[in-house]
Amino acid sequence: MSIPVLDIAGLSVEFRTRAGTVHALEDVSLRVARGECLGVVGESGSGKSVTAYAVMRLLDAAARVTAGRILFEGLDLLSLPEREMAGLRGREVSMIFQNPRASLNPIRRVGAQIADVLVRHGGATRARAPARAVELLAEVGIPDPARRARAYPFELSGGMCQRVGIALALACRPALLIADEPTTGLDVTTQAVIMELVLGLAKARGMATLLITHDLGLASEHCDRIAVMHAGHVVEDAPTAALFAAPRHPYAARLLAATPRPGRALAELQAIPGGLPDLRRADLPPCRFSARCDRAAPDCAVAPLPRPALEDGRMAACRHPL
Repeated sequence: MSIPVLDIAGLSVEFRTRAGTVHALEDVSLRVARGECLGVVGESGSGKSVTAYAVMRLLDAAARVTAGRILFEGLDLLSLPEREMAGLRGREVSMIFQNPRASLNPIRRVGAQIADVLVRHGGATRARAPARAVELLAEVGIPDPARRARAYPFELSGGMCQRVGIALALACRPALLIADEPTTGLDVTTQAVIMELVLGLAKARGMATLLITHDLGLASEHCDRIAVMHAGHVVEDAPTAALFAAPRHPYAARLLAATPRPGRALAELQAIPGGLPDLRRADLPPCRFSARCDRAAPDCAVAPLPRPALEDGRMAACRHPL
């Protein structure tokens, strides 16, 4: 069996704050193969972006990885010296950030920012990099790319800034692309165009893609597999078609029932009762969904939380799966 591009195993992350220690991730495991798109979905606060930032080693200074490993093509990212990790970012592992305008340098022209990446990570010369930056802007569908390359971020629309972010992320043809809510704040039409652009380029280049989104509909259209997160746990991991046909974890089923889908009336949507548990609690239960679950039983309070492999390569972290 070939080595996956990204292999996260047993990852746990906590944040130390004035209000207490936040147990943001616990025993998170994910794998992404070359050419595969894995969607990571869940409510706000479920740990999706924390997982992405842990892979990139860009966590806040208050964060601490307490357990687990993150392997990139067999290389342990958590043990790499910072200088080596900085060399991987942008070249082998790239990220499209959630807020496109905030992720760009506001006082530097966008073409120059792409040229910087090409020189730093892509081996381009200072003489060649500006022209290649214009070519990349054209590849991501920016009209009149030579003129746009001379623009500052504030002179571009949100959709244009996101395209610049995509050009930055794909400039050096990385093996792993992380897209963290890449369509946040964009209108529906622009969202569709951006997703087709990102995943079309990723597939064409054989990249492994980690798509982080709260939009299950978006994930269903573009992802080969989906990992559902709840309160810092991966509660289900399954092929997309199998998950939508028959979710096995109660939370995944609830999430699907709350998601608009073609042919479903708004009156049919069902809200998920309750809210996420306080992740500062020292007595968090093994199953962090148990307080909201209509299938909860006394044995759900018994540690550790089971993560059995089900049929067809599926996983549901539940003692009483559907």
